[in-house]
Amino acid sequence: MNPSLSRFLWEGFLPAHYDFDSQSLHIQLKPDPAMLPVCSGCSQPQGAVHDTTTRRVREADCLGLRTWLSIPLRRVACVDCGVRVESLPWLARYTRITTRLHSQVEALARVLPIKHVAALTGLHWDTVKQIDKQRLAREVQDPDWSRVRRLVMDEFAIHKGHRYATVIINADNHQVLWVGMGNRRVDIRPFFEELGTYCHQIEAVAMDMNTAFDLEVKRHCPQAEVVYDLFHVVAKYGREVIDRVRVDRANELREDKPARKWVKGSRWLLLRNRSNLNPEQRLSLEELLQANHPLSVVYVLGEQLRAIWRGNSIWDAFKRWRQWQRQVDESGLAPLALFAKRLKPYLRGILAAAKYRLHTSCIEGINNKIKVIKRMAYGYRDNDYFFLKIKAAFPANP
Repeated sequence: MNPSLSRFLWEGFLPAHYDFDSQSLHIQLKPDPAMLPVCSGCSQPQGAVHDTTTRRVREADCLGLRTWLSIPLRRVACVDCGVRVESLPWLARYTRITTRLHSQVEALARVLPIKHVAALTGLHWDTVKQIDKQRLAREVQDPDWSRVRRLVMDEFAIHKGHRYATVIINADNHQVLWVGMGNRRVDIRPFFEELGTYCHQIEAVAMDMNTAFDLEVKRHCPQAEVVYDLFHVVAKYGREVIDRVRVDRANELREDKPARKWVKGSRWLLLRNRSNLNPEQRLSLEELLQANHPLSVVYVLGEQLRAIWRGNSIWDAFKRWRQWQRQVDESGLAPLALFAKRLKPYLRGILAAAKYRLHTSCIEGINNKIKVIKRMAYGYRDNDYFFLKIKAAFPANP
């Protein structure tokens, strides 16, 4: 090998011997007599060598072959630092892979699952994960807390068996600020402790109707308005009102088998937004509502419930709420009345949506991307690493 090329590849060393087979290449290096070893403490060249040990390390693949280096590492007798191992720009201290292979693994791990990177490079899964985790810890920037004014928080499933984590984002630039295990008050408390003195500048926080989130926000940010998200309320309305009335109506039609089957099979037709239905589905919906008065009532009141979030002001939203409440009382439908009763304690957070226009739809998109990240890796054994992946996927928008 050309000495100039070898000095470029392995500064301070020259190849002394090599052998290879069909799968691997082994290169024995020797110290370059034209260069003195450098002390790892003071970075100064040293002429006195205390002793030498051989370290076997992995290099980036060469010509499709797994490449290994045998390096006679020297410990120098430095006048200022004492006995220190020599410093090499292409081999980090205590590692068993070169910086070239390290950089290659980092680049691959940005786009491929760890399992695939390990198979491509021949490195252990844990080694690849540790390299990528160190990269993420280096690249993921701490949030600028002074610019955080509005928050959105939600939970997502992290493992089977109702195990959840909580993600909190900046509503203004969609940066993931914090991710933590659990969805209880004590679980999200570390976020507010990290936010520290900046808690006083939080204006509003969007969330679903999670009492734990609500109470913890009020404890640390008493001036902040809690904004309840439309998506979660409508989903709850679908489960507790539309589904209940639909089932009750189907039970009333036991003797009319075709009509009962029609009502039982109408769940998704009733729950989907009218704008997402094709002409044939819209016609079926109209026929269903005309033939079933209770279903027609809960469907129309569901549309009016959505309209509360579209109020031009808090007062306008409150007027829409009173009108909706009055129609609920006049309907005489028990599931509808029960839902309205349970919703009333959350009225302040519902009306706040008219002022702050916050919602969790952006975080639902983030949750979908989280599922993709988790699916690509076939799950994560290290939650800290998983959370770093999430933060790296959602930096602040420019």
